[in-house]
Amino acid sequence: MADIRSLFVTRLYHARLSEYGAPVDAQELEASCYSIAEDDAAGQAWCEREGYPGYTSYASLGDLPWRFPIFQQVVDSLDRHVMAFAEDLEFDLDGRGLVLEDIWINILPEGGTHASHIHPHSVISGTTYVAMPDGASALKLEDPRSARLMAAPPRRKDAREALRTFVYVAPQVGDVLMWESWLRHEVPMTMAEDERISVSFNYKWA
Repeated sequence: MADIRSLFVTRLYHARLSEYGAPVDAQELEASCYSIAEDDAAGQAWCEREGYPGYTSYASLGDLPWRFPIFQQVVDSLDRHVMAFAEDLEFDLDGRGLVLEDIWINILPEGGTHASHIHPHSVISGTTYVAMPDGASALKLEDPRSARLMAAPPRRKDAREALRTFVYVAPQVGDVLMWESWLRHEVPMTMAEDERISVSFNYKWA
């Protein structure tokens, strides 16, 4: 019998944020995201200038945990999730740690998208979900080998998840998703009438 096994596995971490640390009040977190967006004139100007749909604090605010205690609470939980994921990935951290590099808010209105991208200077990236109304986009993840499969036929529609070219993950409010930062991902156009709100983050090896 042939021996067929998987090599070079891409891992995706999916858990409830509240699995570690004190539970985060979802309504307070959502209200804080809106409050920050309303007051962040620099961020709003950047979004308008760059044609970014909705709002992101990525280019304007780098100190959310200092400004709002609830974001420090989120980070306290994320720190533990990241270490659990690093253990699963069997990283040899050589006495160093994975520390928060960036954390930012994303608010996408109906019709908003976030184009395919990677996070090239980080180790682990991810998102926790604050508001996911009906019709809000799933996260789309791309097989990192796709650019090298020039002559390969397409996968069957019922191919098992590990072999698909794209995988869509539909998180719930309070979920956290994490992946290695080299994994290409995007948010397709959201069709929800209400806004899709998430908090994304990067961790570096330091």
